[in-house]
Amino acid sequence: MPSLNDIRSTFLSYFEKQGHTVVPSSPLVPRNDPTLMFANSGMVQFKNLFTGVETRDYTRATTSQKCVRAGGKHNDLDNVGYTARHHTFFEMLGNFSFGDYFKTEAIPFAHELITREFGIDHKRLLATVYHTDDEAFELWKKVGIPEDRIIRIATSDNFWQMGPTGPCGPCTEIFYDHGDHIWGGPPGSPEEDGDRFIEIWNIVFMQNEQFEDGTMRELDMQSIDTGMGLERIGALLQGKHDNYDTDLMRALICASAETTSTEADGPGNVHHRVIADHLRSTSFLIADGVMPSNDGRGYVLRRIMRRAMRHAHLLGAKDPVMFRLVPALVREMGAAYPELHRAQPLIEETLKLEETRFQQTLDRGLKLLDDELGKLDEAEALPGQAAFKLYDTYGFPLDLTQDALREKGRSVDTDGFDAAMAEQKAKARAAWSGSGEAADAAIWFDLADQHGTTDFLGYDTETAEGVVLDIVKEGAATASAAKGETVQLVLNQTPFYAEAGGQVGDTGEVVTEGGTARITDTRQVAGVVIHFAEVTEGEIARGAAAKLEVDHARRTKIRANHSATHLLNEALRRTLGDHVAQRGSLNAPDRLRFDFSHAKGLTETEIAGVEREVNDYIRQNTAVETRIMTPDDARAMGAQALFGEKYGEEVRVVSMGRQDGSGKGTDGATYSIELCGGTHVGRTGEIGLFVALGDSASSSGVRRFEALTGQAALDYLRGQDRLVSRLSGELKTSAGDLPDRLKALLDERKALQNEVAQLKREIAMGGGDGSGGIEPREVAGVKFLAQTLTGVSGKDLRPLIDEHKRRLGSGAVLLVTESDGKAAVAAGVTDDLTGRVSAVDLVKAAVGALGGKGGGGRPDMAQGGAASAEKADEAIKAAEAVIGG
Repeated sequence: MPSLNDIRSTFLSYFEKQGHTVVPSSPLVPRNDPTLMFANSGMVQFKNLFTGVETRDYTRATTSQKCVRAGGKHNDLDNVGYTARHHTFFEMLGNFSFGDYFKTEAIPFAHELITREFGIDHKRLLATVYHTDDEAFELWKKVGIPEDRIIRIATSDNFWQMGPTGPCGPCTEIFYDHGDHIWGGPPGSPEEDGDRFIEIWNIVFMQNEQFEDGTMRELDMQSIDTGMGLERIGALLQGKHDNYDTDLMRALICASAETTSTEADGPGNVHHRVIADHLRSTSFLIADGVMPSNDGRGYVLRRIMRRAMRHAHLLGAKDPVMFRLVPALVREMGAAYPELHRAQPLIEETLKLEETRFQQTLDRGLKLLDDELGKLDEAEALPGQAAFKLYDTYGFPLDLTQDALREKGRSVDTDGFDAAMAEQKAKARAAWSGSGEAADAAIWFDLADQHGTTDFLGYDTETAEGVVLDIVKEGAATASAAKGETVQLVLNQTPFYAEAGGQVGDTGEVVTEGGTARITDTRQVAGVVIHFAEVTEGEIARGAAAKLEVDHARRTKIRANHSATHLLNEALRRTLGDHVAQRGSLNAPDRLRFDFSHAKGLTETEIAGVEREVNDYIRQNTAVETRIMTPDDARAMGAQALFGEKYGEEVRVVSMGRQDGSGKGTDGATYSIELCGGTHVGRTGEIGLFVALGDSASSSGVRRFEALTGQAALDYLRGQDRLVSRLSGELKTSAGDLPDRLKALLDERKALQNEVAQLKREIAMGGGDGSGGIEPREVAGVKFLAQTLTGVSGKDLRPLIDEHKRRLGSGAVLLVTESDGKAAVAAGVTDDLTGRVSAVDLVKAAVGALGGKGGGGRPDMAQGGAASAEKADEAIKAAEAVIGG
C-alpha cells in the first residue's frame, strides 16, 4: 500500500519524465495574488504565467502545492473533523502547461498516470466534460472510457473562470466509482451528493478570454491547469473512504491520542481529527511567516490554533498538547517540505506560548458560556453581547463559540455580536481622540476601521502583490493620483518595512496597470502601513492591483546595519559593563548609530576591543534565529529590550552568535538575545565587515557610537589606506615610519613657532635691547606706554605686557594688534597702581573706541577684541582718558 509520500513522489516523477519541471510549492501567503488570503490551489503561483505577464525558462511544470482554506470565501473550517474530506490544510498535486501542450496530451497523461502508475481499475473511472466540449468527449473515448461514463455538464461546475473577466475555459473532472454498495449517483444526477462517486482530479482547459461585455475569444496561448488532492487520491489508493484514515493522518491522530492518553478510535475521534488537521495548517502557516494576531491572516491562524486547543481540552488535556505533536508532523512531512525542519523550534515555541495563554482562560470562558446558556431557554440563541464578552475578555473567536454551541445544538446572535464589536471600536476612537494625539492622524484610524491593519510580508520577501485600498492626499482620501503628485498609499499587504525601533522605512516601487509610483518612505499609524509615494508614470487608482518591490540593495544595507547594532550592543556591555543600555539607534543604509548609557568617552583600546569582538561574531557566520514568546519569558531568558520598541502580548526575539563560534557553543549560550521587530540578515556573515568610527557625547550620561558595515566599511578602509599612501609619498617615508616622521615634523614646527614668536616679541620691544623702542609718556602722573603692532597674535600680547611692565617698574601699558583681519587689545598695570587704575577699564575703553564690546580680566592684566584695529589711535586716546580721569 503506497504512503502519501510515495504517491506524491510518483506523481511528480511521472510528470518529470514527461518533460515537466518539478517546481517547489510556493508559500501559503501568496506573493502574486493579493485577492487571496492563502494559497488555495496549485495554479496560484503560476497566475502570471497563464496571463502572459511573466515568462520562465520552462513551459511545463508539476507541483505538490500546500494549500489552506480557512478564511474568506474558501473556508472549510467549520466542517473539519466532522466529514471525511474537509481540511483546513491539504496538498494539491498538479501538472501545468503554459502554451505548450493542450487537451490531446493532458487527458492521456491523466489516464495513464491513474491507470498505469497508480494501478486504478479503468472500469471504475467516470469523466465529466463541459456540455459543448466535443473534443474532450472524444479524447476520453479514445483512451477507453465508455460513452455512458462520459457525462456532459452544462453548469459552471465544468467551466472555470479566473474572475468576471480574464482567462477561462471548460474543464473535465475525473471521478472514481466506489460501487453500488455505497449510496449516491453520478454527477448531474439528483443523488450526486452521495459518496459513491468521488471526484479525484480536475483538468482545466484554459482556452478563452472573457470580456466585460460578455463576449469571449480564444486565447493566443492555450494552457492546462490541473488539480488532484493528495489526501483524496491517497485514501483511494490505500483502500479507504475517509481522508483521515490515510497513513499520514493516522500517524498524527495516533500521536494526538498518545499525547492525551486517550484512544485514537474511541469517542474522542473527532477531536483527534480536528487536532491532526489543525496541526498541519498551523505549523505550515508559522513556517511561512504567519504569526498569531488579532488581525488578518494572523487572526485566522489564531482561530485554527484555539479551535484545536479546545478539542484537546475536551479530551481532558490539562497541559499544552499541540507543540508536542510537531516532531510527529516533521517526521511525516519534513522530507517533502524542508521548511518544517528549519522552522520547527519557532513552530513549537509559538504553539506552546499560544496554548499556555489560552488554557489560562479556557476554563473561565467555558464556565461563562455555560452560565449564560443557563439563563436561556433551550431553543434561544446566545446573546451577541455574551459572545462578544467571550471574545473580548477570554480571546474566544466567534467561530470557536459557535463550534462549542454546535455540540449543544445551539446558535449565536451574530448581529448582536457585530453591534457589540462596533460599540467597542467607537469607544476606542473616542479615547484616542482625547489623548492629545495629532488631529491629522485621525484618517489613519478611520482607514484602520474601514480596511483593517496592513499585513506585513517583509520578513521573508521583498516583492509581493497587493490591492490599493486607499490614497491619501493632504490629509484626505482621494480616488486617484496622477503623475507628479505626492500622496500616501494604503494597501492590504506589503513587503515594505515601516520605520520603527531605529530602523528606517523602506523605499522602492509600486506598479499598477495604470501607473507607477516611487515609494520614498514607509511609516505606520494604528497598524496601517503608510507608503509615501511620488507618482512617476500614469495614474494610481483606488482598488487597483499593485506589484510591490522593495529597493533590495538599500534593504540589504539596512538589514546588515541592524544586525550589527545587536552585536555592538552586546560587545559594549561585555567591554564596559552591564550598566550599558540602549538609549536610541539609527539603522540606515549608509551607517549605523547606537546611543547607550555610559558616563565617559571610550578609550582607543576599548573601541578597538568592541570592533574586534563584533567582527569575530560576523566571521563565525552563525544563523540569526527568530522566535515568538511573551515579553516576560523573553526577558527571563536574558533578552535585551531595544529602545523605541512598543511590545504587545507577543514579541519577536532575535538571537545570534555562539560563544565559541561552532554554532552550538560549549555551554549552548547565545551571544546576543534581543526583543526586536525589525528585519535582519539570515547569518551574521552577511554583515561582511564592521568598522568603528568612534564615540562622542550625545547627552548627559549618554554616549553615541557610530560605525559602518559591509561595502561602506570596506570603502572607508580603502579611503584611509589611500590617504596614508598619499601622506607617505608626500613625506617620502614608509607607512610604518609615518608616525615618527610626523612627530619629528611637528616638533620642528613647534620649535620654529617658538623662535618666530620670540623674534616678534623682541621686535615689538624695540629690537631686543630696549633701545629705539617707543618711550612711555606721563599721563596724570602715571607712566603710560601705548603701542600699535602688526603681525603679532593676540595670544602673544600677554608676555609683551609682562615685559613692558618689568621695564617700566611702575606704570600702565596698552597694546593694540591686528592679525588675520581682527584686532586684539591687551592692557597691564603694575601692582603699585592697580588701586588707582584698572587694566580692565583700560581694555573696555580701548575696545569701545575700536567698535567692539566687552573685554575683561584682572586689575593688573586684561584683554579684549574688536573687528578692526583701524581706529587704534582713538583706542589709545580713550585709554589715556581713563588714566587722566
